[in-house]
Amino acid sequence: MPENIILIGFMGTGKSTIGRQLSLSLGYPLIDTDHLIEERAGKSIPEIFAQEGEDAFRDTETNTLRSLAESTNHIISTGGGIIGRAENREILQELGYVVWLVASPEEILARTSRNSNRPLLNNQDPAGTIRKLLTQRMPLYEAASHLAIETDQLSFDEVVTGIVESARYHYSQTDEEE
Repeated sequence: MPENIILIGFMGTGKSTIGRQLSLSLGYPLIDTDHLIEERAGKSIPEIFAQEGEDAFRDTETNTLRSLAESTNHIISTGGGIIGRAENREILQELGYVVWLVASPEEILARTSRNSNRPLLNNQDPAGTIRKLLTQRMPLYEAASHLAIETDQLSFDEVVTGIVESARYHYSQTDEEE
């Protein structure tokens, strides 16, 4: 198994839930970068966005990711926009096996509409925002990941099993090449 399994993807794709399931399945502790940021800042992400702006939040996100460089045998669940910076994509690759959880814009809207804690979607056209951000971020998610899994039609157990088996296979191939 890889040293860490890192989950990336748009908000509402299941990173937190799948992260918890992987943690239980593998016995690896879960690190949720959004929760870590909130804990360190002493305020919620919407508060950080409102008080300091998105750029300050993204700086904090990068610093938080850097602080995980020595982490091993963890499941790391990240925020949806963490792939926006090239530096972050490099750090993610260095941390371990990166899995991109994919969902359709309709599924994302359905999942995120139940939660008002999404600063980027607090506007008149959340569906349009989702489509626009997905279009911008899809090539970045793809560049940062070892594996993409579409989550719309899969159960959590199916996603977890797919990730574990793919990670084992990936690392068995890597070991054979060395």
